[in-house]
Amino acid sequence: MTSVSQARARDLLRRELTDILRREVQDPRAALASIADLTLSADRSHARVRLSVLGDDQERQAAIRAVRRASGFIRGRLGPRLRLRRTPELHFELYRGAEHAERIDQILSDL
Repeated sequence: MTSVSQARARDLLRRELTDILRREVQDPRAALASIADLTLSADRSHARVRLSVLGDDQERQAAIRAVRRASGFIRGRLGPRLRLRRTPELHFELYRGAEHAERIDQILSDL
């Protein structure tokens, strides 16, 4: 169970990351990514950010690479916006939940 302050920090981080991805990262491929899930470590030093990207696998990989390349810039812009003791280290991953759901639907329809 997460504490209220942990949940608030996670929500603030998610809101600010979304804004930075949309408005400040210059690479248009990064703007295609949306945050599907965000997990903040208990000490708030690391954040695992799962990104959902529409498009084929090549477009998804290009978007994730663009976001990872911009991670230093993103973290630098994030620091002043957060009311946290330290800015968490960001770990970006591709969220594949939609792909799994499609695969399950396909398997069920084949039955």
